[in-house]
Order: sequence, then structure tokens, then C-alpha cells
Amino acid sequence: MDWYPNWFIAGDARGALNDMIIPTQSPNSDSELTAAHSAYLWLAAAAGALGGLLFGYDWVVIGGAKPFYELYFHLDSPTLQGWAMSCALIGCLIGAVTSGALSDRFGRKRMLALAALLFAISSLGTGLAPQFIAFVSWRMLGGYAIGLASGISPMYIAEISPAGLRGRLVSLNQLAIVFGILAAQLVNWLIAKPVAPGASAQEILLSWNGQCGWRWMFAVTAIPSILFLVSALMVPESPRWLAARGRDREALDVLARIGGEPYAQMVMKDFKARIHAGPKVSILRELSSPGMPRVLLLGIALAVLQQWCGINVIFNYAQEIFAAAGYQISGILFNIVITGAVNVVFTLIALGAIDRYGRRFLLLGGVSGLVIIYTVLGFCYHLHLKGKPMLVMVLAAIACYAMSLAPATWVVISEIFPNRIRGSAVSIAVTALWTACFILTYSFPALNAGLGAAGVFWIYAAICLAGAVFIYLRLPETRGKTLEEIEASIRTGN
Repeated sequence: MDWYPNWFIAGDARGALNDMIIPTQSPNSDSELTAAHSAYLWLAAAAGALGGLLFGYDWVVIGGAKPFYELYFHLDSPTLQGWAMSCALIGCLIGAVTSGALSDRFGRKRMLALAALLFAISSLGTGLAPQFIAFVSWRMLGGYAIGLASGISPMYIAEISPAGLRGRLVSLNQLAIVFGILAAQLVNWLIAKPVAPGASAQEILLSWNGQCGWRWMFAVTAIPSILFLVSALMVPESPRWLAARGRDREALDVLARIGGEPYAQMVMKDFKARIHAGPKVSILRELSSPGMPRVLLLGIALAVLQQWCGINVIFNYAQEIFAAAGYQISGILFNIVITGAVNVVFTLIALGAIDRYGRRFLLLGGVSGLVIIYTVLGFCYHLHLKGKPMLVMVLAAIACYAMSLAPATWVVISEIFPNRIRGSAVSIAVTALWTACFILTYSFPALNAGLGAAGVFWIYAAICLAGAVFIYLRLPETRGKTLEEIEASIRTGN
């Protein structure tokens, strides 16, 4: 059965590769890999996924530090508070925009190393920031590292992965993100000293938390950053990037270490057939070629939906959400740790399900679940419910997201674009993701003040409903296909 419906690609694209033989089975499924090859592949993918670990930590650590740095820098308006939370997204946008061109020119490996170095520098700078303007500047640099890693890590893993394992291996990046989130939440909880109930803002400001604790929350990011830097220097370069630049011998060596010599020869033969299938054109012409605008729209729409589903509001504004549910600061920090643990558990479930049940199934189920949960959560806020019922609903939303939009979006974005323009196309999709994230994060304080928590979550429920309809109508299944098979199917309109 063709994996793309006929309407998905313009008719004049069909026949461009009709002479090409598409293998009916992927070379070397995960069951055919030897123990040595499988171990090497998983280690390389795990090393690449460390970018996701730093992404998750750096992105969420600010939530635990928020009650303290806001007092330290005297951020007493929703505008300043929203800017402090969202300024890193400016860097994310720049990192996402430049990641495609930089990784295409210098390779995936070097850009992973650059991201690791920037993570280390920016975390120390943020922790030592004496004024708010310095805090914002360092957060932007850290955001640039996030923008680089968020696009390059899943793309790198997809390009080294056999078809039968690609969903699980790319999902390692999301697993690393949620471990980074949980690590940030645990570190925040352990660093912050207990705050007495009813403590005044001045008492909190003059406490260890208000003067030093929040700085340590940011600065400890340097430790895993160094680990990521060392790992990035040791991983192999993407074999598809090497082959695209005529470095066939090096590409074959990497593929042989991943899956053995027969696997390397089959993948290289298939890859070269795709590369030489048509005349070389500019990236802009390639992106505007028949069929590609719809594929690009699919990637952008999924990226935007992953953010506008609203889950990052729960992570970034957990303080306000749990405070509205009746929790004090110490209880809020503990609840945040619980949300991180649930995130990890259900991401592990998704890791085992994504290659078995497919991307489409997980996305439809997860987004539909969020529609129901957000609707109920809005009514809970509307009825002024407090305590454990609110925590349960928040955890249910995180579970749905962790099993669907969180891993599957990165997998689909990393695999639907042709090899020749994957770096640039992924960069465009990730740029859309961070643009959507900026709008979401910056707008939440104003929306929350104007509509209340109930109205905000009902808006997110409506967005998720529209997303479920889009996925049902537009998303094909890519499970079990090699990257070259997916590209050929796009180009032939199948």
C-alpha cells in the first residue's frame, strides 16, 4: 500500500522516478543487527540525543528559579515576567534558522559540539548575571544552543538509523529532553531551601534562595554540557552527510560500523540512486518543487501544534498553575518534580510503541486525549477546584503529550524531507516550532490575566481539536520506511 495518498503530491511530480526500483524491505531491520553493531548504533544515537538533555534542562530550569529571580531583578509586571521567560526563544529562533545551513556546510557533528560549548558558557553566564540585561543576554545565548540542538540532534539520529529502529532511536532525543526536564526539576527542588508558608516577598528575596539558590539552578547546567561536548567529539559524522559530499569511503565505514558491510553497501547504493535521480537545483527551487510545499506545510503544522497544544505552559508556568490550584511554593516545587517523573515514564512507553503502532496512531490518540483533558481542566478552574484533582488533570495532560506529540513530532520532522534539503527543511520546521513557542510563552501571562486559567485551557482544547482533524486528513504513516523510500514516495506522488 502506498504510504502517501495520491492527493498529497501534485500530479506532475508523478513519474519522475518511475524507473527506480524501490526495495520492498529495508536493508537490515533491527532484528538483523549484530550485538556489536546494535550497541554501537544505540551509543551513537544516545550521544547525539544529549543535545535533547541540555535542551530539556535549560528550557525548564527557569520555571523553578522564577519565584526568586523575579524578586531579585524586581520584575513586577506581566510584560517583564513574560520577557524573562521568553527571551531565550529569540536565541532559539536564530539557532533554528541557522542550524540548517551550518549543519549542511560543516556537518552535524561539529554543530552538536558547538551547541554543547554554548550550553556550558551560557549556563555559567546566566548564573553569574549581575543585572537583568545580562541575564537576558545569556539566556538568549543559551536559547541559540537550544535552537541548534533541537534541529540537529533528531536529524543526526535519523540519518544514522536503520528504518526499523528509526522511530525508537529518534525518540531517544525526546527521552533525553524529558530526562533533562526531570533533572532540572529535581535540581531546583533540591537546591531551593524550604520556604515558610506565608513568607513575604521581602523575606524570600533576602533568603538564600532569593540571593544564591536561583543562580546555582542555572549554573549546574555546565556539568552535563561538558559531557555532551565530549560525546559530540566522539560520535561519527552522519553517513548521509558524508556521502552527499562525495566522501563515500568515510560514509561506508560509518554505515558498516552501524549495520555491517552488506547493510552499508545497500544503503549507499540506494542513497546514491536518489542523489543522482535528477539535476541538482537550489534549495529554494527544491522546496518549491511539485509536492514539496505540502510536505513542508505538514512539518510546519506539526511543529506549531506541538507548541500550541499548550503543554509548555504547564512546564514554564507551573508556579502560577499550581498556585491557582492552592499549593504553596514548597508544594509547587515537589509537584513539578512529579510532573517530570510522569513525563519520563510515558515517554518510555512511547519509545516502545512508536515503531510498533506508528506515528499517526500515537499522534491522533494523544491530541484527542488533550482535547478532553483541557476541556475538563478548564471546568475545574472555572469551578475553583483545588488540590489533588487539579494535579491529576495536569499529570494526565503530560502523559498524553509525552506519548504522542512530544516524540512523534520530532520523528516525523526528521524523516519526511528529502536528503538533499533535509537540513534546510528541518531548520524551517524547527524555526516555526520556536516561533510558535515564543508566541505561546509570551502571551500566556496576558491571556491568563485577561481570560483566566479556564479560558486559556479551553483555547488550547480548541487548538488541539483542529490539530486532530489536520492529522487525520493530512498525515501519512512513515513507519518502517527508509529515508530514501520516503523521499522516492514523495517525489513519485505515491
